[in-house]
Amino acid sequence: MALFACGCCLPRRKFLASGLAAAAATALAAPAVRAQTAAPKPAANRIDVHHHFLPPQYMKEEHERINFGHNLGASALLSWTPSQSLEVLDQNGIATAIVSQTTPGVWFGDVEGSRRAARMWNDFAAEQIKTYPGRYGLFAPIPLPDTEGALKEVEYALDTLHADGIGLVSTYDGKYLGDAAFAPVFEELNRRKAIVYVHPTVAKCCGSVLPGVIPQAIEFPFDTTRTITSLIISGTLVKYPNVRFIFSHGGGATPMLAGRMAETLGHRPNAAEITPNGVLPELRKLYYDTANATTPGSMAALRAMALADHILFGTDYPFVKVPAGIADLQETEMSAAEREALDRGNALALLPRLKA
Repeated sequence: MALFACGCCLPRRKFLASGLAAAAATALAAPAVRAQTAAPKPAANRIDVHHHFLPPQYMKEEHERINFGHNLGASALLSWTPSQSLEVLDQNGIATAIVSQTTPGVWFGDVEGSRRAARMWNDFAAEQIKTYPGRYGLFAPIPLPDTEGALKEVEYALDTLHADGIGLVSTYDGKYLGDAAFAPVFEELNRRKAIVYVHPTVAKCCGSVLPGVIPQAIEFPFDTTRTITSLIISGTLVKYPNVRFIFSHGGGATPMLAGRMAETLGHRPNAAEITPNGVLPELRKLYYDTANATTPGSMAALRAMALADHILFGTDYPFVKVPAGIADLQETEMSAAEREALDRGNALALLPRLKA
């Protein structure tokens, strides 16, 4: 089964090629940034909750699956190593990164292949955590929408690998996370009081709504907002209150639409059941990272919607220039205590094992 089944979508090959090429440009630009920066390395205290790994075997199989050929973007990312990641951490004052999948995740429409991809990804990450103590944590991908495989991987990731949480993408085969098909997995995650990190992907409807505009520009933020809305209107956030959700990129378009969502969703016939305290309190239960949401305007909207202790530092390495995001954050006025909380304290409260 193809990941993108409808004619209006950006084909998987082109989507991945565009994303990898953009990341390669960032990766190739990094040495120039470092060469211009002779200042001493900052003290390592930040905790990055939005940091992607590119496991070599996973990348190799993706490369073969979509036949990149001599594409420079693919070549740069296929040569990724943990040492490159560590250099970025050290250069930018990041003590620990919680690693996660990026789009399209590990689901390719093939149950056995996706189970194997998830296990490959998680075992690689676990090995790096062991090799570099204290530098990494893990939001483990699972092979949704394969419920049986997903539950097995949840058990393995949390009980054997001691992962910090589970990593999901925003939609699977056209279904957003509030879909009833995912209820068995959320029941288990709720029982475990798990952290769930959500990264956007491309919905079946909306891969190339605007020709020539890559999905990362517009569709990623809206897909995050759609899946948050799905969790609200399905009552998932109320049914499974022990699941602690983190949404990447500052919650996408949600901060700008929060008032509109409160007004419209709050008048649904079942509003008393799905949002007993209102829509905004449900949005304020959620955690949000700052990756790609670091400009003053984005931060103003996010800070107006989210609780201060629910905003977490994130970089989106290797797809974004990390120093630029940190520089943008410096433009937002906040107290030293607020900045320390954003950089580190809020993540420590959510992931107390990192205090060690």
